[in-house]
Formats: sequence, structure tokens, C-alpha cells
Amino acid sequence: MYRRGAPAAVGGGAEFPGRAQGGAAARSERSSTRRAERASTRGTAGSGLSAGSIHAHYRDKADLVRAAAREVLAERADALGEYGAADAPPGPDELLARLIVAIDPAEARVGVRTWGETTTDPAVRDIVVDMTYRMRAMLHDCVAAWLVEVEHHGPPRDREHATPIAHRVMALYQAQLLHTAMRTPKEETAS
Repeated sequence: MYRRGAPAAVGGGAEFPGRAQGGAAARSERSSTRRAERASTRGTAGSGLSAGSIHAHYRDKADLVRAAAREVLAERADALGEYGAADAPPGPDELLARLIVAIDPAEARVGVRTWGETTTDPAVRDIVVDMTYRMRAMLHDCVAAWLVEVEHHGPPRDREHATPIAHRVMALYQAQLLHTAMRTPKEETAS
């Protein structure tokens, strides 16, 4: 989507038995390219920037994803830091509920598309994996604070017990992001 140059070939042949060769493959490639261009246009329309402005500001897709990841992590760090510093930090269920309420459907869709890019773009994969680890670490710190302040665990035990809880909170949060991203606009307004 953000690469310059020719798109990857969409082919027939052995990978797609039964698909016509030649003209059909070329039409399919053009169709895929047009869909990608429309998706890119839709993605940039909400930002108020043109695709050209985005290309001028970011070197490549990984640079754009890295900038978005920094912004998301900064927002989550502020919220999770505030939760963890409270006199009575939220427990895992309340923490998850707060994270879910803050999910923006448009951002969830962009996130899921970005996750999809991790299967084909190693640079994007590295950024998303790093972002996931950092988010899980922030959740771990918040859960550890809850274990100490509310559940009255000692510092050595809180770190140990917080790990599986933070993993579950992260998994449930990611599942909700995926669910939110797949909802139709009609379903979004109904809830």
C-alpha cells in the first residue's frame, strides 16, 4: 500500500490451480491494485492528509507504522500509568473493561490491517511485536500494582502472579480489538 513501484504479481499457475493464465491474471492484478489504492485513499481520508503528504512525511510503511505505534503506546502508557498509580488500582476485569471502552472502531480496523501486514512485511512485524511486548509490560505493571495494593501480595510474588494475568488481559483486549474491527457501521451505531 505504501510501497512505490510495481505491485506483487497475482498469478495463476501451480499456486492457483484452475485459474486462467495470461489475461485473467493481469486483470486480477489490476483489480487488486485498484482495491489497494482505494483502501489507501480511504485510510488517508480520515487523517485530513493526502496520500502524497503521507508519502512525503514517512520514508516507508514501516516508518508510518512506527510513528502510529509510538502514539498508541504513549496514550496507553498514560492511562495505564494513571491506573497503576491509583490508591486502589483496578483489578484485571476492570482494567480490561476500561481498555475496551476506549477502543475506537476506526483505529481498531487500522490495527487489524496492520496485524495482517506482519505476515508479509518483516519490518512491520518487528514493530507490532515490539508494541505488543511493551503493551503487555505496561499491563503487567498495572496488574502487579493491583496485586500489591489491593490483594496485598508481597513484591516478589506480585511479579510472578502478574505475568499470566497480564497475558490474559492482553489476549482478551486483542480479541476485542478484532471483534470491534469486524463490526459493520450499522452494528457500531446499534450499540
